[in-house]
Amino acid sequence: MNRQRIRLGDLSVGFTLGLARALEEKGLDAQALLTAYGLDAQRLAEPRARLSIPRFMRLGHAAIQASRDPALGLAMGRLRQAAHLGLAGVTAALSPNVREAARTLIRFEPLYASNYRGNSSLHEDAGGAWLRFYSISPYNAYNEFVVDSVLAGWLTQLRTLAGTRLSPRRVEIEYPRPAHAEEHERLFDCPIHFAATDNQLYLDRDSLALRNPHHCPGTWRELLQLCEERLDQCLRAHSLGERVSTLLGPLLKGGEPELAQIAQRLRMPAWTLRRRLAGEGTSYRALLNATRQDLAVAYIRDTEASFGEIAWLLGFSSAEAFQRAFKRWAGQTPGEFRRNAGSSPTSEHGHVREPP
Repeated sequence: MNRQRIRLGDLSVGFTLGLARALEEKGLDAQALLTAYGLDAQRLAEPRARLSIPRFMRLGHAAIQASRDPALGLAMGRLRQAAHLGLAGVTAALSPNVREAARTLIRFEPLYASNYRGNSSLHEDAGGAWLRFYSISPYNAYNEFVVDSVLAGWLTQLRTLAGTRLSPRRVEIEYPRPAHAEEHERLFDCPIHFAATDNQLYLDRDSLALRNPHHCPGTWRELLQLCEERLDQCLRAHSLGERVSTLLGPLLKGGEPELAQIAQRLRMPAWTLRRRLAGEGTSYRALLNATRQDLAVAYIRDTEASFGEIAWLLGFSSAEAFQRAFKRWAGQTPGEFRRNAGSSPTSEHGHVREPP
């Protein structure tokens, strides 16, 4: 069956500008590194230009090695500007208060970043709100900095808007406590709880109510309307199969999701989902296999996760079942694929053979 390759996710090239500033702060040549990854001035100036997540992770890892600073992700977030997140970031910067800015950053995340593994969310309660970044486990030197940069970037933008050093009541991070945890505590100005169940920070209602002295109601509402229109375009541009694949990624951990689960999330009967997928020339089983293939390539090539961990992340019953499936897809074992995977900075995709 022929299929279009499903992307693991991408983000605005604006994310690399914070990385560049962090390197320059240390006296390093950021442009040379960006150019090595295909991010020259012309590429960075392209409207709505995106960067694949595997390439961004390799770029970040290279920057950490060059700077010898494992906490570089925190500096990236601290130096991030609203414009680095494009239309959504600029809109959030003109919000009337911190609460509306947080809502804007989360709601319009698809305009500046998308990931197979999930999407960020805002959880409000009577006392405040959690800003939650989805899980990207298993964690290693290639992706811990992503969590650091996202949480630090959110807080930096909200502090800039309020014109004060607001501090979260609590910050939780999924990966284990690192050697440089004191740098987290200095930046966030609160206790950090590592090895948690989520990546998130909590702002109390007083912090959320802080007003933006630069709020311009008319401009803000116009930008909100533009964001809504752009978001609608993004959603309509995706086929039903692509929407199913996006939902599958986060649900694979520990088991194989049923078609009925996906249909429920799409708010349609299971038979309707099956019929509409057939109309697109695909099926739920084909999309499940394709999703697993693409995620398997990314986990093997871009992480140091064991094959047992990868099997669990992809919903297989055992490491052996995963290895058999991968050999059918790729014509080689996961171990062989990992050994043979290219390490070129400009390499974006591993390749697996289409299933018969």
